[in-house]
Amino acid sequence: MAIIMKTNLSIFLLIAITSIAAAQAGRFNITNKCNYTVWAAAFPGGGMKLNTGESWNMNITNGTSNARIWGRTNCTFDNSGLGKCQTGDCNGTLECKTIGTPPNTIMEFALNMYNDLDFYDVSLVQGFNIPIQLKPSLNSCGTVNCTADINGECPTPLKVPGGCNNPCTTFDTTEYCCNSDSARSAATNASATCGPTTYSKFFKDRCPYAYSYPKDDATSTFSCMGGTTYDVVFCP
Repeated sequence: MAIIMKTNLSIFLLIAITSIAAAQAGRFNITNKCNYTVWAAAFPGGGMKLNTGESWNMNITNGTSNARIWGRTNCTFDNSGLGKCQTGDCNGTLECKTIGTPPNTIMEFALNMYNDLDFYDVSLVQGFNIPIQLKPSLNSCGTVNCTADINGECPTPLKVPGGCNNPCTTFDTTEYCCNSDSARSAATNASATCGPTTYSKFFKDRCPYAYSYPKDDATSTFSCMGGTTYDVVFCP
């Protein structure tokens, strides 16, 4: 009897610990509705190959900030998970441990921050490769997306294989990089005077609720109660 009671107690404790861990994590359901394969990526979180119609569910610890989810295209990986992607590559690995390289459409988020709120956005600051949508489980929180034909309408100077680049990567000037990691931008500290440009307006006109340049905060950041589940869809 003592052995049975001890076993039941262990099962109860395991369930309780699992439930607490789940409550302390943000939940993301990532689905590929594109008519091509997408290699989903998350930092933190790793990565996974998603054929059309497939999903990847993951939990991210509350308190995580500066996190992102994005999709990679035209990837080739060997059995050890090493290879490369045409867009969004993360240092040549299937399981991402770094952010992706431009161009890539990004869903950025910070979990359980000020007033127990999650903050999130869709960003085109690193360009565009795949249409994306983020929908919270709470109807009172805003859905944000970028589903325009950015690749098809991309200005010629920004066009690259598989996507539409951002002007900072293309030109590397303070006008476009603002407070990015560009050495030239950092050297001149031009972020305080950074404003919209013709290229950032190209993105903003087509996706009005997405970040179009590094200082585009006013209409591009959304919030929801901590503990919300988020559906992330490629090609919604």
